[in-house]
Amino acid sequence: MPLFFLNVGLMITLGLSLLSGSSTSAVESVPSTVEFIDQQIARGWDDNEVKPSRPAPDEEWVRRIYLDIAGRIPSLQETTDWLGSRDPRKKSVLIESLLDGSDYVRNFTAIWTNACIGRGTPRRVSRNAMEKFFREAFAKGRPWDEVVRDLVTAEGHFEENGAVNYILAQTQMRDDAVQLTARTTRLFLGIQVQCTQCHDHPFNNWQQSQFWQYNSFFRQVRRIDRRRQDPESGRIVDDYSEVVRGDFKGPVYFEKRNGLMQVAFPEFQGRKVDPGTVDRRAEFGRLLMESVEGESPLIAQAFVNRMWAHFFGYGFTRPVDDLGPHNPPSHPDLLSRLGADFAAADYDVRQLIRWITNSQAYSLSSKLDKNNRIDNPSAGEMPLFSHAYLKSMEAEQLYDSLIVATNAHQSGNTGWDKQERQRRRWMQQFVVAFDNDENNEATTFNGTIPQAMMLMNSELTQKAVNAEEGSFLHQVLSRPGSDGKKLQQLYLAAFSRRPTRSEISRARRLFRVYGKTGQVAAFQDLFWALLNSNEFIMVH
Repeated sequence: MPLFFLNVGLMITLGLSLLSGSSTSAVESVPSTVEFIDQQIARGWDDNEVKPSRPAPDEEWVRRIYLDIAGRIPSLQETTDWLGSRDPRKKSVLIESLLDGSDYVRNFTAIWTNACIGRGTPRRVSRNAMEKFFREAFAKGRPWDEVVRDLVTAEGHFEENGAVNYILAQTQMRDDAVQLTARTTRLFLGIQVQCTQCHDHPFNNWQQSQFWQYNSFFRQVRRIDRRRQDPESGRIVDDYSEVVRGDFKGPVYFEKRNGLMQVAFPEFQGRKVDPGTVDRRAEFGRLLMESVEGESPLIAQAFVNRMWAHFFGYGFTRPVDDLGPHNPPSHPDLLSRLGADFAAADYDVRQLIRWITNSQAYSLSSKLDKNNRIDNPSAGEMPLFSHAYLKSMEAEQLYDSLIVATNAHQSGNTGWDKQERQRRRWMQQFVVAFDNDENNEATTFNGTIPQAMMLMNSELTQKAVNAEEGSFLHQVLSRPGSDGKKLQQLYLAAFSRRPTRSEISRARRLFRVYGKTGQVAAFQDLFWALLNSNEFIMVH
């Protein structure tokens, strides 16, 4: 019988479910904001007559915080060291340690590179340069408003100025900056004006003219694709793209549904800009930082909403990039306060993460009970954050977690460069591009059958569960100790917890079936089952 079917049967025997969808001043300012978060969330519980779940066990919380901040599960050593600590402040200490680490930088670099240019890199876009831009931004702790301003005003060579690649990725066609307008307003302002490109919005106050007012800011973008050849050999020696400022000075003309032509000048939230010789994108970057009607800047609220959704699985609005009076947030006062505090903290991304991860809501268990079973945003309800919502790992999280859990990149002495190339091939297999006005892409990384088959049969998974020198299994099986101790190490490596009595009992029955001569095979199949289970791929 094929190994695939044997291992699926093994998972059923073990009681595992198969993969399925589903600076000093900064620290001093944490308590007041965190207390406000806790008060507002608790008020929502009271108003809706729900009670929160119990605090998450340490094993659940430590795995969650590593996945959310570092983009991977903790290693076996990291798990055992932290679980064994008796420091009453060990949670906040770990948060600070992760925020100071390279994995935080790598994780959010991947998140925002994907958001700006996608996983499938468009033609004439430098992914390396885009990643370098974000890597330096997160490593240096650059204020988020500066990062966004650099992205929307970027000019120059696509390798010399990595921020340029955001604009290049949105200007693959001659579309009069339509795609760039739609992506920028959604990604950085949290508003969806793309629906009003052709008509007034039927369900809110967005007018068709507003889309073209935003669009006017980007009409000076000029993309140039260059190719230089060697005059003697005719061989191409340089092939690159760049963004320069064009000389567009006039208004934008657009057609109403009744056929009448209208004009639109650059205007941002009621603030008009001189359309003459001014650098419109520079003005747009400046206006991003201004408050509107006493509220914090949209750029602050949009980022807060996205970050909250990153850590909780749901933002204050659904979708996360549709802020406005037509779509009231679940916790309006909290969103407003967090946006204001984030702006007042000089758009410090690490500080925002501290506030969120030190909150009571973030520390709750994912287990429901009769007191909060109605808190189910997956069924269309407004989120109350009375428990942790299950999230499926992103492709990058899963890949890096498999590496951490298994040392698969070292199995058989595989080099780091080869592992990185494999990582990108892994991501690309799940990307599905949609050729439309917004240059969208999606992934099949959501519990589909192709994903499940990929995990079960991929080269990475096979390396993860072999016992070659350098692998995690080789290390476990080579150490002295009982099968029970080795079993604990497998569960701690995969789930950041020790096996339950029931799981130990099932594993012992498995070991008896395989016998002493089949010990290696038994541990390999057991580890395969753990890595392909729901518990491994879900963020609890």
